[in-house]
Amino acid sequence: MIEKSINGIHLEICANSLSSAKEAQLGGASRVELCQNLENGGTTPSYGQIKLVREALEIGVHVLIRPRAGDFLYSDDEFAEIKEDILYCKEAGCDGVVIGILTKDGGVDKVRMQELVDLAKPMCVVFHRAFDRCAEPLKSLEDIIELGCDRILTSGLKNSAWEGRELIKALVDKADGRIEIMPGAGVDESNVKAIIEFTGVRSVHSSAKVLEASKMVYNQTNVKGMDEDVISSSSERVAQIIEQIKSL
Repeated sequence: MIEKSINGIHLEICANSLSSAKEAQLGGASRVELCQNLENGGTTPSYGQIKLVREALEIGVHVLIRPRAGDFLYSDDEFAEIKEDILYCKEAGCDGVVIGILTKDGGVDKVRMQELVDLAKPMCVVFHRAFDRCAEPLKSLEDIIELGCDRILTSGLKNSAWEGRELIKALVDKADGRIEIMPGAGVDESNVKAIIEFTGVRSVHSSAKVLEASKMVYNQTNVKGMDEDVISSSSERVAQIIEQIKSL
């Protein structure tokens, strides 16, 4: 699918549902990163969600492949699950997958990652924010380039991309066009322009999220939970981010 450029920049929206993905497209996004469970950093969406989003969208669809919340040190069973999910994304016609595996000492698991990259091609392969748990980011950058990944999603090893902007800029400079560096975490209409100007990136990642309260009329007060606000992407916020990008 065509991932349209906005003033030379691609805007990726992290969409956690079919409706969020539609909102991203309506707002003018270049592509979506499809996931579920955003409140825990995102996990692999269901096959049904992947299928329906791919059918509904004319923009790029990249799927987060993360079998659970928590760290990025995976068991053999989890690794097998990741491979099956990659194969399904390829069959479903997705444009890319977003993956990442680390070793226990905070390095990139090059052996397992190479198997996944080879399996995923010719789809785009993005190394996700497992990068932000790496011990040596500049070494990990070189490892990821060597693996043949196309992009790294990172907050610059900080809690937000704005806080991590110094490292993000250093990564862009060190990569020197060999791989795309894409800032994510806390990117929104209030800071996207400043982040792009400071780092020199050509892609940005945002959830453009809003919180929607439950529409339930009945409230079971004896049970805690299962009535939380729902996170979703907003076409209005997507459009606001795009306006900031256009003003560069």
